[in-house]
Amino acid sequence: MGEAKRRKESLGEKYGQETNILPWLPITKTQASQFVQLSTKGAWIGIGLLVAIWITTRIIGPAFGWWQVD
Repeated sequence: MGEAKRRKESLGEKYGQETNILPWLPITKTQASQFVQLSTKGAWIGIGLLVAIWITTRIIGPAFGWWQVD
């Protein structure tokens, strides 16, 4: 009997299903990885917006005479 068959017999219905990160936390490893990817993308978007606002405030606005930076 192969290892896969032995594992299937021992796990029963849970065979082939992902395990949770922690037993008391209903989040799988794939869901955790997707959350990390999404939050990383969101962080980079936030950094880009912060840079764009800073450039507008410090360079573009005063260049067009919209306001003065003291």
